[in-house]
Amino acid sequence: MQVILLEKIANLGQLGDIVNVKRGYARNYLIPQGKAKWATENAIADFNARRAELEKKQAESMASAQALAAKLDGLMLQITQKSGVDGKLFGSVTNANIAEALKEQGYEIDKSMIRMPDGQLKQVGDYTLTIALHSDISAHITVSVLGEATT
Repeated sequence: MQVILLEKIANLGQLGDIVNVKRGYARNYLIPQGKAKWATENAIADFNARRAELEKKQAESMASAQALAAKLDGLMLQITQKSGVDGKLFGSVTNANIAEALKEQGYEIDKSMIRMPDGQLKQVGDYTLTIALHSDISAHITVSVLGEATT
C-alpha cells in the first residue's frame, strides 16, 4: 500500500516520500497519527501545495526537540524503590515511573520516548537511558535507582 509521508519517520523515509507499507501499519498507525496519507493523486497534489508549511512545522519541532535535548542531556534522576538486602527491587522501575519522575522535575516526556535497552530496571544501581525526542534527536540521562530498606 502506498502512502505519502507528512513527516520524517526513522527507517521509513523523509517528508514527502511515497513509500510502500503494509496496509495495517498505514491504517492503524501512520494515518491516525497524522504521519501519512494514502498516496492518491489528490493527496499528492494537496501535499505539494502544503509542502512549505509542513517543512516549516517539521523544522520547528526539530528545533524544540534540540532545545529539550540540550536541557536533558546528562540529567541525573533518582528513583527510590523498596528493595531487599541483596539490592534486588520488589517490583521494577518502568518507563512510566521514569516519565513520572521527569514530569515532577518539569519535563513533559511521554513514556514511549524512553528507550530501555535491557528492559525494566530490577536492581539498585545507575543506568544510562536514551530518550528519543525526535527521529534524529535523542538525549541520554542517568537513572539512579536507590534501595529503600523494608522492615
